[in-house]
Amino acid sequence: MLNVWALPADYTQFIFKPWTLITYSFIHENFLHLFANVLVLYFIGNLFLDFFSEKKFWIYYIMGSIAGGLFYLIYEGFNPNSNHSVLLGASAAITALMLGITSKIPHYGLNFRFIGRIELWILSSIWILLSIIGIGGFQAGAAVAHLGGGLVGYLLTLLWELDVKVHKPKTKFKTIYRNPNKPDVKMSVANKRLNDKQVDNILDKISKSGYDSLTKEEREFLFNQKNNGNSK
Repeated sequence: MLNVWALPADYTQFIFKPWTLITYSFIHENFLHLFANVLVLYFIGNLFLDFFSEKKFWIYYIMGSIAGGLFYLIYEGFNPNSNHSVLLGASAAITALMLGITSKIPHYGLNFRFIGRIELWILSSIWILLSIIGIGGFQAGAAVAHLGGGLVGYLLTLLWELDVKVHKPKTKFKTIYRNPNKPDVKMSVANKRLNDKQVDNILDKISKSGYDSLTKEEREFLFNQKNNGNSK
């Protein structure tokens, strides 16, 4: 199975197995490797889906997998001491999700037993630092793949946030006179823009101070907007 689905370091082999640029992120060599990635994916993935759509989840995962694989191939191709092994595991794709959600809400805190609350930017920084250190070790290619996936995750969130700010309509409040015989379309548009602005303000508050800083009313408002399909 590894010969078919894992990403080979040798370019001459990769040319005949281009699908491995994605499939490698769905297979693991042993149970502990699989368990560790699934555990991280469970917590990071669910948090990611609280702020992004399921479609974007797969975009981050697949793009993170491709970027990690390309970084791996480039590194192995220019590494004279390469042992021409193979790359497998979901770590690069998960790193894309981790850096993507961290870029969105860096100060969101996760509570760990016996440790306490740790903000996402700290966890991501530790993981990136370990990957950089890992470049000098036996699994250097995998460490480089992590960095590639993380870079894509960060850039995707950066671009989407920039796109939202560029295309965000400017809300100007003015008196609206309603005609009881006609649907109040203008009022609906104004209310939607107001709701979007409140959602943005709440997300900014989460980014700066964490989810725990929200009031009960803000949490209920955010929950209702998500159920109504208005969350971003």
